Amino acid sequence: QVQLVESGGGLVQAGGSLRLSCAASGSIFSINAMGWYRQAPGKQRELVASINNGGSTNYATSVKGRFTISRDNARNTVYLQMDSLKPGDTAVYYCNVLVLELTTVRLTNYWGQGTQVTVSS
Repeated sequence: QVQLVESGGGLVQAGGSLRLSCAASGSIFSINAMGWYRQAPGKQRELVASINNGGSTNYATSVKGRFTISRDNARNTVYLQMDSLKPGDTAVYYCNVLVLELTTVRLTNYWGQGTQVTVSS
């Protein structure tokens, strides 16, 4: 089993910044892709950004140039630096990690518990 612990959400004014963190622990042989998704009230969950184990990144068009995803492989942690935040960024943010598990030698997808980001105008 793998556990994900998210932190860093909160309330910020438009134009402000927040940094989300998601640390994975447990039965981990290696981590492939890591990413952040978000879900606003009444909307479907959407991909915000992802990073693979080679460091290649992918961003939703709505956050390009404002958000930066990064990872620390030694700490099994993924980060999302969010700058120039807008009210439209308000959502619950979830980290997502694709893990090659140590005990089962299987690729398994895990989700964090979610952290609320609220941007006021």
